[in-house]
Amino acid sequence: MRSPQRYIFTTFDASLGEAGFRPYLPITLSHQNQSLEARGLLDTGATVNVLPYQLGLELGAIWEQLTHPLQLTGNLAQFEARVLILVATVADFEPVRLVFAWTQATNIPLILGQVNFFMEFNVCFYRSQLSFEVCPKDTI
Repeated sequence: MRSPQRYIFTTFDASLGEAGFRPYLPITLSHQNQSLEARGLLDTGATVNVLPYQLGLELGAIWEQLTHPLQLTGNLAQFEARVLILVATVADFEPVRLVFAWTQATNIPLILGQVNFFMEFNVCFYRSQLSFEVCPKDTI
């Protein structure tokens, strides 16, 4: 059984004081032979994982080769998105497959949402302590 990995919230906007902190998780994303280190915003209100366009390009994904369109909602509804499956590694946990809505939006964070990040990992937020813990779903 693996122990949870603890992280601290990251300053997003210092002018907001304590309200300016966000739970960004260091994560390694891989696609085919490319890997990159990123920070994903843990967003329990997001239905899906969302990958900004530039990160997909850096991973070697080719927009025109992805044929499964996905309709995003909310602030991202105006942008086209395609389904992209990546391998993700958090801390020293075993890699997992995550499904992303790869969007043409560029000015957004990497978003880790309900489908399927929170289906693969258990996350416990300690907001008053500005920290959170992550562990794979099979370790509780």
